[in-house]
Amino acid sequence: MTEININKINKYYGKNHIIKDVSLDIKSESFTVLVGPSGCGKSTILRMIAGLEDINSGTISIGGQVVNDLPPKQRNIAMVFQSYALYPHMTVFNNMAFGLKLEKRSKDEINERVIEAAKILQIEDYLDRKPKQLSGGQRQRVAIGRAITRKPQVFLFDEPLSNLDAALRVQMRVELAKLHDQLDATMIYVTHDQTEAMTMADEIVVLDQGIVSQKGEPLELYNKPSNQFVGGFIGSPKMNFVDSKILSSKNDKTEIDLFGSKLVLSKTLENSSNGDSVVLGVRPEHLHINKKADASWESKVFVVEKLGSGTFVYLEKEGDPFVVEIKGDSDIKIGDIVKVGFEASRCHLFDKSGKSFN
Repeated sequence: MTEININKINKYYGKNHIIKDVSLDIKSESFTVLVGPSGCGKSTILRMIAGLEDINSGTISIGGQVVNDLPPKQRNIAMVFQSYALYPHMTVFNNMAFGLKLEKRSKDEINERVIEAAKILQIEDYLDRKPKQLSGGQRQRVAIGRAITRKPQVFLFDEPLSNLDAALRVQMRVELAKLHDQLDATMIYVTHDQTEAMTMADEIVVLDQGIVSQKGEPLELYNKPSNQFVGGFIGSPKMNFVDSKILSSKNDKTEIDLFGSKLVLSKTLENSSNGDSVVLGVRPEHLHINKKADASWESKVFVVEKLGSGTFVYLEKEGDPFVVEIKGDSDIKIGDIVKVGFEASRCHLFDKSGKSFN
C-alpha cells in the first residue's frame, strides 16, 4: 500500500510564494492528475514529491514514511519527464537497463525486467535500436519502460505527452490507462490539458496559483465545480459565463436577469439579496438553438466550427464569445441571428467572489 500524504507544504522562490499550504491525500494504487494553467505549481509539487525540490515547510509521506530529508534515490519513485531524456549513444535495451545497472542488479534480473517492461509497452522489436531510430511515441514508451524496470512504489509523470502530435497523445493516453491497470501502482500525472485529466484520472486536483482549487472525481468536477475557476477550466470549449444579478430569491426559487429577461432556478441562494451581482455559468453542450427552453437569448453568429461529430457556434456577446455546441452538422451560417435556449437545471451560479452556489 503506497498512499501519499501531503500536509501543508509551502515553497518559496525568493519572495515569491509558489506553493501555499497545499494538503493532499493520494490513495494507494490510484491515478491522480494534477491539472491547471501554466505557473499554477503542479510540476513544482511533483518535483517536491520526487525530492528534486526542497520543501520550505510541511511534510510529504510516502507509504507512511516522511520523506522530506530523503534523497530521490531512496524514495522508491520513478519519474517520466516531458523530454524523453534518453541517452542517444545507448540502445533501447541499455537505456531501460541503465538504472538497474547503477543499482548493481544481476545480469539475469536486468534482462528479465527489461524484457518484461518491453512486452508491456510492445517495444520488444526495438530493443537493439538507438533513440534516433524511433518515433516520438516510441521514445516516450522507452522512457516509461525505464521507469517500469525499477518497479517503484510511485510513478510520477510530468507532462509526458505534450511533445507528441494529437493522434499519438490519444493513443498514449489509452496505453497509460492500461499500464496503470496492469501495474496496480500509485501514479501521479501532471498536465495542463484538462482532456487528459478527464479521460485518465481516478481523481483530479485542480490547482490555481499555488492552491488546491478543487479535488474530486472527473465527473464531480465537471458537474459540480466549486468555483468559477474550476467551472471554466474543466470542459472544452470552456463554460460560458454571463454577468447577471439576482431579481428575487425565495421559496426554493431564484430569478436572475438573463440579458434583460428572467431565468428561474429551482434553488434559494443563502446569504444573498435582491440586486446582488452573480455570474451565470452554462456549458456549450448544455445549450440549444432555436428550440423551446426555460429562457432564451438572441444573438448574431460570427464563427462556425464544423468538426464532423459536432458544430461549435460562436455568438456575439460583450466580453468573451458565447459558444454553443450542436451535435453533428448544422446549416447555421455566419451572420445568422439565432435564439439560444437555456435550461435552468443545467445552469450554474457563482457569487461575486467566484464561489459556486451549488
